[in-house]
Amino acid sequence: DGHVEYAPGTVENLDKCRKAGLMGMAMPRRFGGLNFPITPYIMAADIVSRADTGFENLWGLQDCAETIYEFADEDQKQRYITRVCNGETMSMDLTEPDAGSDLQSVMLKATEQPDGTWRLNGVKRFITNGDSDIHLVLARSEEGTRDGRGLSMFKNAKAELCGSRRLGLIKYVMALMNGARLGIAAQSVGVSELAYREALAYARDRRQFGKAIIDFPAVFEMLSVMKAKLDASRSLLYETARYVDLYKAYEDIARERSLTPDERKEMKFYSRRADALTPMAKGMGSEYCNQ
Repeated sequence: DGHVEYAPGTVENLDKCRKAGLMGMAMPRRFGGLNFPITPYIMAADIVSRADTGFENLWGLQDCAETIYEFADEDQKQRYITRVCNGETMSMDLTEPDAGSDLQSVMLKATEQPDGTWRLNGVKRFITNGDSDIHLVLARSEEGTRDGRGLSMFKNAKAELCGSRRLGLIKYVMALMNGARLGIAAQSVGVSELAYREALAYARDRRQFGKAIIDFPAVFEMLSVMKAKLDASRSLLYETARYVDLYKAYEDIARERSLTPDERKEMKFYSRRADALTPMAKGMGSEYCNQ
């Protein structure tokens, strides 16, 4: 009947996360969140990934609320972030049949109505958690454009404009994807941890020539390299998350008052560090995970 239902295990996982208050973890308390910094949220993503990697993909999409928090107006924040904190799920609807990595080619059309609302027409495809409760949708709002500057960001159909027109790809999606990259890095570390534990348990249990294979230097070296890469990727992940927390703290302060020149300088410093380390954490973590 046009409705998608999650698998029973996913429903159970979601229910447990709601009851544990793990939805909207990094959102302010005034919206019903835990007001956690990004770092403990990323640690939680690492742990959730160890238990159920596929589920972390769904649970981790609460990241989308960060985009609403950063760029939507106060009314939208009150209406949508509170829903996420209460356990509703989100998705970022970017990909189309002819626009995967090349998001400038997005053609789903957004048309403003006389009453100020918007209507979306077109196709999105291969959307992770595409049956979510709340959707952040990248759509073409500017007539006659074919590049990234004609794109804005919308949520829910009927759609509402999130932030300002023409900034959907060049500002909002870029911010959203950086958060998603950190999430993939956390997922990679969680799976690496699980793989290492499986390997370690097997090496202790499996016996050849009268002793456990962990006692053979070649096997012990394999495990040592796995552990070193695991620790390295986790250290890089947590340090990156710390830099994100530091510059976002200044962004929050800037919403209340003007930053001093020293504060602004420090915010830019941490922001540049976060921008540099985020793709490294994702790239190295996912490579080590696959290995």
